[in-house]
Amino acid sequence: MMQHIAVLKNTIQKYSWGSETAIAELLGLQPEPGRPMAELWMGAHPKAPSLVKTGGAWVSLEVLIEENPIDILGEPVAEKFGSRLPFLFKVLAAARPLSLQAHPSRQQALEGYERENRLGISMDAANRNYKDDNHKPECLCALTPFWAMSGFRDIGQTLHLLEKLALSGLKAQVTRLREQPDASGLKAFFRFLMTLPDDQKRKLSAEALAKALPLGSSSPVFSWMTALANEYPGDIGILSPTFLNLVELQPGGAVALPAGQLHAYLQGVGIELMANSDNVLRGGLTTKHVDVPELLDVLHFTPRSIRRLLPDPAAGCEWVYASDFEEFVLSVITVTADTDFVSPTIRGAEILLCTAGSSTITATDSGEKLTLDRGTSMLVPAAIPQYEISGDATVYKAAVPL
Repeated sequence: MMQHIAVLKNTIQKYSWGSETAIAELLGLQPEPGRPMAELWMGAHPKAPSLVKTGGAWVSLEVLIEENPIDILGEPVAEKFGSRLPFLFKVLAAARPLSLQAHPSRQQALEGYERENRLGISMDAANRNYKDDNHKPECLCALTPFWAMSGFRDIGQTLHLLEKLALSGLKAQVTRLREQPDASGLKAFFRFLMTLPDDQKRKLSAEALAKALPLGSSSPVFSWMTALANEYPGDIGILSPTFLNLVELQPGGAVALPAGQLHAYLQGVGIELMANSDNVLRGGLTTKHVDVPELLDVLHFTPRSIRRLLPDPAAGCEWVYASDFEEFVLSVITVTADTDFVSPTIRGAEILLCTAGSSTITATDSGEKLTLDRGTSMLVPAAIPQYEISGDATVYKAAVPL
């Protein structure tokens, strides 16, 4: 049985691009110089499941859900997704740009995972593309000003930017893209960049940096090209601001990223909510494995504007980011001395994370109370009929749409 609200203990992923201070400050930890904290994972992914405090012991949330799927997930969620929490909740803290990347569709993930299993590629192999059989649509909500690239730009904009750079190493490709300004032309342009020999990539990157430097004050496109070149010298990904949408989110602003959309998070701290997957296909700005044919198969090359999300008011003091993904929905709850939050009675499993202030969460049927302070996260099983949050705090909620 799992019929109580429970505190979570979560894994911190210490990737090299992470911040040394942001997650540490959120959790009230002492920063460790030279040891960046990149992501805080809250959920039941096999790579790093949260631990749940229950019965006086810490138990893996993945195991707990397998043993109590109806209590934790709720019957509708368990019927649809089996004994698996369908989302993964994160705090992402980027002090340096992440890799240029995309995520597969559900069918692509299933086929890729089974194929790599048949080939005997180990889960921790450098050339492993598919760590699980699930897709990974995601939503990112900024906690600080947050820079990102997402989706291919309008081709007219890309041509204008490339013409400003006037790169001799791309003259023929720019001409071809001008003659075929559609998804097929864009794919051919991107394939050319990705399949250049390494020495030509370095030469083209050096030329791009030289041309971008004097243009840096005219547009963030060129200043980010310079910043990317400083972080990843010789990487062809430094050209990505010319062909991807570049956006700065202000705190509270969010973006939704479907499968097949090329993107990179550049700088800032945000809340990230996604389907329960760790499948990533990289395309640059990295020293890790890049599988060009697989990436080309996964990507959608039709230009699209960034899908910005602003929260819509729900009941009381809850605001919902309507991203339309079936596995998850993100919302933010702001309680004050004058305004409490009362949960709906129809709900599935939820994870709550307090990012500011202090509050009390109360299970209305049992009267059980727990303190939800800054940096604390909690699992609220579906078996809890209803709960209330009171105090003065900001709380982000990951849930499954019903």
